[in-house]
Amino acid sequence: MHVKITPARRVISFCVLLAFFVFFAFDLVKIQIIDGPEYDAASSAVSEKTARISAARGEIVDCNGQKLVYNDQGYSIIFDYAYFPSSSEQERRNEIILSLINLFEKNNLEWIDNLPLVFDQNGNIAFKENSESLISQMKSEDMLNLNEYATAQNCFDALIDEYDLQGYSPADARKIASVRYEMVRLFFSIGYPYTFATDVPDAMVSLIKENSIFYQGVDVEVVPVRQYADGTLAPHVLGRIGAIDAEEYKELKSEGYKITDYLGKSGIEAAMEEYLKGTDGEETVYRDSEGNRSTAVTTAPIQGNTVVLTIDAGLQKVAQDSLEDTLLAFAGSDEGNLVDNAGAVVVLNCKTGGILACASYPTYDISTYSENVKALNEDPAAPLWNRALLSTYATGSTMKPSVALAALEEGIIEEDTTVYCSGMYEYLGQNFKCEQSHVTRFVGVVNALNESCNTFFYEVGKQLGIEKMNEYRTLFGLGAKTGCELGEATGVLDSPEYRASLNQKWLPGYTIQSAIGQAGNLFSPIQLANYCATLANGGTRYKTHFVKSIKSYDYSQTIIEKSPEIVAQMDISDKSLEIVQRGMAAVGERYKTSYFKNLKVNVACKTGTSQEIRRLEGHSVKVNNGFLIAFAPYENPEIAVAVVGEGFTAGGRLAPVVASIAEYYFGQSDTMQSYQQENVLIP
Repeated sequence: MHVKITPARRVISFCVLLAFFVFFAFDLVKIQIIDGPEYDAASSAVSEKTARISAARGEIVDCNGQKLVYNDQGYSIIFDYAYFPSSSEQERRNEIILSLINLFEKNNLEWIDNLPLVFDQNGNIAFKENSESLISQMKSEDMLNLNEYATAQNCFDALIDEYDLQGYSPADARKIASVRYEMVRLFFSIGYPYTFATDVPDAMVSLIKENSIFYQGVDVEVVPVRQYADGTLAPHVLGRIGAIDAEEYKELKSEGYKITDYLGKSGIEAAMEEYLKGTDGEETVYRDSEGNRSTAVTTAPIQGNTVVLTIDAGLQKVAQDSLEDTLLAFAGSDEGNLVDNAGAVVVLNCKTGGILACASYPTYDISTYSENVKALNEDPAAPLWNRALLSTYATGSTMKPSVALAALEEGIIEEDTTVYCSGMYEYLGQNFKCEQSHVTRFVGVVNALNESCNTFFYEVGKQLGIEKMNEYRTLFGLGAKTGCELGEATGVLDSPEYRASLNQKWLPGYTIQSAIGQAGNLFSPIQLANYCATLANGGTRYKTHFVKSIKSYDYSQTIIEKSPEIVAQMDISDKSLEIVQRGMAAVGERYKTSYFKNLKVNVACKTGTSQEIRRLEGHSVKVNNGFLIAFAPYENPEIAVAVVGEGFTAGGRLAPVVASIAEYYFGQSDTMQSYQQENVLIP
């Protein structure tokens, strides 16, 4: 029986055979040509190890895409394990290390020195201050294996014995030991090259390359370097990165962190670490019998995501500069010089809770933080402290709008209700002052807000009671964190319960004092700004936020897009709100002939002052702090501002800060135009 082979079968058979030939031909080309170098290296390799390729961190940009933190290329000097003298060649290792140190110090360049041992003023070896974690690790079983009570000299002697440093001077021995010890601590190996120095200038790179025969195994690595568009712009917000420490490594190694990694230490760098940290790549390192090394990238690194902030870089600069100028101008006046110049300002979007600007003064340059860290930490003015989020104050008369609103809503007063103010308010046998001069002694709610009449609010506060006042303050978010991504103070909402927690008694006079923003209430500037924004937008309190969105490094994907998040919705009448806002608008109207005369928008605001006791030059003095909350435009609010000036005798003196912010935000400022012309935006 014969099987008939049809033309169709012949075609199918031919196609199958052709497919096999094409497949094998492609595979052969891939092996010999495309992957040839890798296979060639592997075939002649005596050893094969995997090394990590560090990924660049993501960038941080403002709401318009203006780069605030980005990566540049820099040089690091590293020790290449494949070529560096082995641990058995102690003398050669020490010779190379000391020569490198001398070369760097001769050229006034820094090298990485983390050894927690220093020479004191008498020339004796001692433990470095504030290095408890490093000292404990140095004594541990994994390192020098010394008792917990071992002295600095014990540790130094152990290092000298461990690394054969007996023939060197104590100063040179300590320097060499610092590098040798760090190499061990950071697991110096093929997969973990040791970094001797970072951010090395071209001239030093050339010197080392010219002497590569002597500097055996010392190599130059091109690495991403964290850069700041302007180190003075929002340093408290952006934050910094630093080398991972022993405690952090214990917690994070399960997440893929290495002992040689850098991570966010403060600000957005720390808060958004999981998004900013890139995905490391891998390369295979081959070494043949003659010691030659070759590498092949097996997995390319992926840069971290881009964090887009709600901060407007131009507005941030205006807020910072105007705050500083206003504080310094007051310090130079007759009323100034009682305290160090200090303060804060926060600007919020009333309709989203987005933080448009956040400034604290005194401030610092984050790009030079490493060089100045000791001086910054020891500065009594605390420039590293973020007063906008972390400081809390008795905020004075800025609390009066909340009390007025509560009284209107609870039916305690109406718009035409008046209180007689004689300049003194008598309560339970005590007299409380009203410092203001009124057009009429019979003060209604709008004028009470405009003229900041204490007597009116003493009486209203007495009738409301502390529970009702605090009920409304709670809805405004006072005495609670606002929810932003960075660390912030909780503050204190003073109450009988709070006093009881301190084993203190709530006295009747505290209630009326609380009504004018005194007593024990302590609120942060960002809480004040959010309170003002809630007053402005009709009673909707949003969760504040610095992060607008998170994009992939190439902007091809959106990982997170923040939507406004409502925390509380106050059920308040339009009429009550309008009355309170009108009282605040009257305050803004008074500044139209001075601070606000150039503004094209109407601003509503409320001033406040409070007293605190400070120790100055060895004795206690009473010092005023000034506050100003504002929103604009009055007719359709977009932004809310809170400003604090420590030592200010009147909150109204902070109005220039609000004026500068409003001028810029509403497009009236030359600063805005020049800033936008000088800075190129990215997509």
